[in-house]
Amino acid sequence: MATHNQTGKLGEELAVEFLQEKGYEILEKNWRKGYLEVDIIALDGNTLVIVEVKTRADLHHGLPEEAITRKKERHLMEAAEAYLELNNRDNEVRFDIIAVWDTDSNVRINHIQEAFTGMG
Repeated sequence: MATHNQTGKLGEELAVEFLQEKGYEILEKNWRKGYLEVDIIALDGNTLVIVEVKTRADLHHGLPEEAITRKKERHLMEAAEAYLELNNRDNEVRFDIIAVWDTDSNVRINHIQEAFTGMG
């Protein structure tokens, strides 16, 4: 993979393609409201899916998903609430992680559905 920013952008592009192939409807990419940011907002049926994408060029520093902190989870929950309110939606919400990394020039994707919970 490429440099840090290019790696992250490539990971997000691969995650979008991956989700579309699984039948998800992509609503937003890199959605922002103030300090809140969501990599991908999608629909899986009627469920609003808030997706955090973590990309690594290698696994020398651990699995990509291990980099998601409780603080990041709280920000994603706040972002989901803001998105629902701003768009007048009342969907069920699910929080997923898509981890992307390179192993011996083979890109790997791990989709972790319901990676954490926090909204009723």
